[in-house]
Amino acid sequence: MKEITMLGTGNAAVRKCFNTCFAIREGGEFFLVDAGGGNGIMRQLAAAGLDFTGLRGMFVTHAHTDHILGAVWVVRMMQDVVKKPGHPGLDIWCHDEVAEALRYMCDHLLANGSFGWAGGKIRIREVLDGESFDSFGIHFTVFDILSTKKKQFGFRAELDGKVLVCLGDEPYNPNCDRYVHGADLLMSESFCLHADEARFHAHEKHHSTAKEAAALATTLGAKKLLIYHTEETDLPHRRERYTAEAAQEFRGPILVPDDLETISI
Repeated sequence: MKEITMLGTGNAAVRKCFNTCFAIREGGEFFLVDAGGGNGIMRQLAAAGLDFTGLRGMFVTHAHTDHILGAVWVVRMMQDVVKKPGHPGLDIWCHDEVAEALRYMCDHLLANGSFGWAGGKIRIREVLDGESFDSFGIHFTVFDILSTKKKQFGFRAELDGKVLVCLGDEPYNPNCDRYVHGADLLMSESFCLHADEARFHAHEKHHSTAKEAAALATTLGAKKLLIYHTEETDLPHRRERYTAEAAQEFRGPILVPDDLETISI
């Protein structure tokens, strides 16, 4: 049975936790969603008991630094892994803007040059809004979240008879309704508590609050809500405080995981 390990749960500017990214895992094998803002992804994977030899695929939601820069390190570490006889290679799924940025960075920053290395066994797979693909026994359907900033994709994932929906890290757009209703687990960003919005300016930064994420989960008929991509000013009490506010709007289970926490879908 596949589970989710949250490799990071914080927003772009965090220092006490890692940027939001996660692994869908089964044993030592895993599918990676985003990779944080640098080589901290190597530390997080090791701390989670995940070795690069177990990576079976990757999806990058958008080209902001806290999501894509770690992907360069993933590519760097996978170059030697995929060269081993019989290795099927690595597919990195993303939209066109991520593909362009990732190719450029790898071409200019990695010693072996472009995505021709390792016999072409590290492959960028560009997907369009509404398209589907299968990887690691999961059926993904991706959708443009209609970001007010940089182009970003979320996804609906069907696995083990359940539905996981990742909304990305910006406020929800109702034009995405056909992809997201009735999720067993809805993953939603929440930059801060609604009570602290005047302090952290979530709306000004094109983000949501815990209360808003919970109200959305109710509207979309989600069974469980997972909150991520938060500020880090009170990590010891984050779970308690965010859960309490979200519970005002959502009656199902509310998950506010710490970095490296593994949860069931």
